[in-house]
Amino acid sequence: MNATLQVSLQPAPKRLVAARVRAPLLDPGGAAVALGFNATEQGLVVPVVPSDHTMFAPRAACAAGDGSLWVADTGHHRLLGWKTLPSEDNEPAAVLVGQRSFGDEGRNGRGDPGPATLNVPTGIAACGNGVALADAWNHRVLVWLEPPRRHNQPADIVLGQESFASVDPNRSRESPAADRLFWPFGVAWDGARLWVADTGNRRVLVWDGMPTHSGQPADLVLGQGSFSCRDENSGGAPSAASMRWPHGITFMGSRVVVADAGNNRVMIWSRTPSSDGQPCDCVLGQPRPDAADHNQGDYFPGATTLNMPYAITAVADWLVVADTANSRLVAWHKLDMVDGAAASRLAGQDDWRAKGENRWRSPSRDSLCWPYGLGASGRHAIIADAGNNRILLWTWNEEIVT
Repeated sequence: MNATLQVSLQPAPKRLVAARVRAPLLDPGGAAVALGFNATEQGLVVPVVPSDHTMFAPRAACAAGDGSLWVADTGHHRLLGWKTLPSEDNEPAAVLVGQRSFGDEGRNGRGDPGPATLNVPTGIAACGNGVALADAWNHRVLVWLEPPRRHNQPADIVLGQESFASVDPNRSRESPAADRLFWPFGVAWDGARLWVADTGNRRVLVWDGMPTHSGQPADLVLGQGSFSCRDENSGGAPSAASMRWPHGITFMGSRVVVADAGNNRVMIWSRTPSSDGQPCDCVLGQPRPDAADHNQGDYFPGATTLNMPYAITAVADWLVVADTANSRLVAWHKLDMVDGAAASRLAGQDDWRAKGENRWRSPSRDSLCWPYGLGASGRHAIIADAGNNRILLWTWNEEIVT
């Protein structure tokens, strides 16, 4: 006997009425370009078959220094590249890394790991003249000294492993070290240092300068007191020095900012840390460093709360956070960065107390569903809208970039 289970995504609790946002973060007309979006005219999403223009839960995207666009197409275990920032919806990718063809999928291309295979790629960033990719389930970071020009161009450097053929967490050791990784989910480059969110080890690693050889150890660790520790929140309660699930990393002037998704907060250092385990100077999303609840214990969000913030970027005077589980972007002005401060710009929802995926409707050009990655290129936000299997190029509101 066949049965059909009907599930509603509409939340049951009755929420408070909140004022609409008067100062938007992004163009109210919606994204200028959508890549990978795979839906019928009726708005029904169809199965995501790999091709040169479809994506499956992409978790990161970035613009490289040469103007090319790179997308970690996470669910298809591949890296997609466009030679310039696309100007039309579903423009096909020009470069593929991780699979034999655009129609193939599978972890490590269904073969042995190597310098051009991927297993759940989750973070990507412009790095020097090239790009760095967090190849999460291969427990490594791949570095191309220049952006790939051809299909399956091998990476130049691997970090976290001794060779391109090795993919075990922490190099098969029980304890982490300065040259080991466990589920690295985020990467960033500040112009002088490479930063890696070594998420499974609950820490951020820092390399001074561009790494020059594979397996090179990091020079600094945050989130733990030493390179050999990996306990959640350093084995205790959340604090200004501990991390639970670090993910996104960005820089804003002299500030270093880390999205600590597991503690539902953003950590901010006013200057580049200089010692292992150095505590941050303030947190956003929580009223104080020892708090960690989703939306500060409330079902609905607010202007001061976060729920699993995975990604983060900076544009002009604004810090922008992908508040992933609330399916929205929120932003703070640089003058408002103190413990528990309220955000003042919003995108993806109509008001501060809303949290529905695509606002509990079909996907649209101005809706979000679990935005997992976030970047900026000129006047555009680059959003990895993972729950909608797409990348959005969405113009910043004029007041943000001027």
